[in-house]
Amino acid sequence: ASASPEELVADLRAEVEKYKNTALRATADLDNYRKRVAREREEAIKYANASFLERLIPILDNFELGLQAARGAAQSSAILDGMNMVYKQLQDFLNSFGVETIDATGKTFDPNLHEAIAHEEHNEIPEDQIIRQVRKGYRLRDRLLRPANVVVSKGVPQPIAAGREGTK
Repeated sequence: ASASPEELVADLRAEVEKYKNTALRATADLDNYRKRVAREREEAIKYANASFLERLIPILDNFELGLQAARGAAQSSAILDGMNMVYKQLQDFLNSFGVETIDATGKTFDPNLHEAIAHEEHNEIPEDQIIRQVRKGYRLRDRLLRPANVVVSKGVPQPIAAGREGTK
């Protein structure tokens, strides 16, 4: 029992439709793959310098300490002027790569950006507010390079109860 010509045509059309759908899916998969590879490549380029910049930050910290000491010791000198120029160049260099300092003082403590190194009671600064920044934090665009080390307020000191129960 052979199939009629109409049945053969219907079967062939169904098969053509099946291959067409397979080809469309394969094309879509390839397109998605290309987009993903381009996105991953862009991310790799965007953050390629992260480890270099992380290693440069402690050098910048030490340079800032030296600059502060020089500012405190001398009024104005060619050496101090030169150090200020180098410091500005370093800042511009880091900014050109998308490095930003994290300004923490007075902000609400955020464990994603800040590392609490101490908690202190404070009459004027509410709980979980940063009292002072001990070490600058840095981020590269939206990625954290180093958290800011901060001192966080515990809030108003709690009075110690005068007569404790259970003490003899």
